[in-house]
Amino acid sequence: MTENGQKVAPKFKIEFLKREAPNDPLLQELKHWCSEFHRLDLAPLYPGGSYGNLSFRPAAGSDQFIITASALALKEDLPDDRFVEVIDVDLKNMVVKANGKRPPSSESLLHSMIYSRRPDINAIFHGHSKEILSSGKRMDIPATEREEPYGSLALVEAALPLALEHDLFILKDHGFVSLGQNMSAAGKLAVEALRTAETTTEDL
Repeated sequence: MTENGQKVAPKFKIEFLKREAPNDPLLQELKHWCSEFHRLDLAPLYPGGSYGNLSFRPAAGSDQFIITASALALKEDLPDDRFVEVIDVDLKNMVVKANGKRPPSSESLLHSMIYSRRPDINAIFHGHSKEILSSGKRMDIPATEREEPYGSLALVEAALPLALEHDLFILKDHGFVSLGQNMSAAGKLAVEALRTAETTTEDL
């Protein structure tokens, strides 16, 4: 896993149940949105990956989800093995059980907690758009009070109150999170925020 282009230790242990790539018909839609986040610079590149992670819940009511792998560049034509199916998250012991060929995103804890507390949400998209972050206050996008380390329980605890009340919010000095009943809703919410942020910046 990486942060600011530097390798860092993962904040949770990974237990692979199956070393197989996910096989779900909705993967094609997730790949589309990965490509869009890359194209629109909603998830900027760093050496070895992109600043962002996207996931969806294949079955409503389940806490299992499919998420982008750690240290993944969200470019076009991603193969299935660039995605990981998270089966269970043990916050007490900081263990993520998964099916896949790569480690899941470092923000798997955040995605897991939102899915468990928001049964109406089936897609979570996290990006690092500088335009959205710099214009968030002017756009009245709610934000966490302070910056927390990526992938940490502190970040989850800071984000969860906002996630329970809002479908779009900012992680202070970090990135944004868009939620939706499906991937289309989550993706369009992020794109609309970017377009509004660009307009707001032009008006200054």
